[in-house]
Amino acid sequence: MTIAQRTSDMTTETRTYRIAAIPADGIGPEVIAAGLQALEALSRRDGSFRLDVTQFDWGSDYYKKNGVMMPEDGPAQLKDFDAIFFGAVGAPDVPDHITLWGLRLPICQGFDQYANVRPTKILPGIQSPLADVGSGDLDWVIVRENSEGEYSGHGGRAHKGLPEEVGTEVAIFTRVGVTRIMRFAFRLAQSRPRKLLTVVTKSNAQRFGMVMWDEIAAEVSKEFPDVTWDKMLVDAMTVRMVKNPQSLDTIVATNLHADILSDLAGALAGSLGVAPTGNIDPERRFPSMFEPIHGSAFDITGKGIANPVATFWTAAQMLEHLGEADAAKRLMTAVEQVCADGVMTPDVGGTATTQQVTDAVCDAIRGANI
Repeated sequence: MTIAQRTSDMTTETRTYRIAAIPADGIGPEVIAAGLQALEALSRRDGSFRLDVTQFDWGSDYYKKNGVMMPEDGPAQLKDFDAIFFGAVGAPDVPDHITLWGLRLPICQGFDQYANVRPTKILPGIQSPLADVGSGDLDWVIVRENSEGEYSGHGGRAHKGLPEEVGTEVAIFTRVGVTRIMRFAFRLAQSRPRKLLTVVTKSNAQRFGMVMWDEIAAEVSKEFPDVTWDKMLVDAMTVRMVKNPQSLDTIVATNLHADILSDLAGALAGSLGVAPTGNIDPERRFPSMFEPIHGSAFDITGKGIANPVATFWTAAQMLEHLGEADAAKRLMTAVEQVCADGVMTPDVGGTATTQQVTDAVCDAIRGANI
């Protein structure tokens, strides 16, 4: 074999990624199936990578049979995968704190996925509820601190059921945790064309943890002199998102604040059905987890009208994280083309089913020239 032949063989070697798929609850199985269909079309179209997918049946149905949302060794079973593709968690007949703390949060916290990344933009063909705002006018990335703060799990209840009952929910902020999420957010802002970051807190009322956030933001900003940054109180931020969306680009906030703001962002972009999420371990010690924002949506489960766009965008985030930037771009180009053509589910004004949107995206992938 010549050197040229060996080089050719090396460049055409297929990369394999092990993906753990957890469809879980509600419309989760429907949209994860759609996402896997699109990923398979991408893999065949690209030819240089393949996905080895293992599905896990964890979730509320598993809880009803076994008393737990996933096995005790669930995180250990996931540890060696390259990424986790997650559907949705939550059921009307299981308390929300059980579903959340029994499945999603143990994975996020156990794998130190401390950066929750939620891009938002108005896709072609989708109408924002904001007046005179269209595709290209709203293009944000919200970075949510994902490991501590208000969801750190500290607190308790005393004298339960009695008149003097007390419930405490302790928000914990550490210098290590705040510094690393600030550095991640500044670095992300630095990589985007506008190099603009808004830091969101509530430091006028929360004078300890939030003041520390402000101080650490100022310290970290010195490492990124090319990034312009400002800060907003979370209540004022909701007004700015609605009244002046063009003034924002990259946003960083606490676990609770960013959770709320990102739902608002999804609604302003037209629907939570188009909003993606990545739970990232930036140091890549553990697999990162990718999920659509919309939740389990039991009101439309089984009707075949769940919007798969959020899952496609989530899949694109996963591909980017795995280093398959070209495939991620091809997927998003296909999604934007299909939306622009008006092939959309009812939540964004269309009449198409989940499968019709999925088929259209797969057809666009197969016909792509990029």
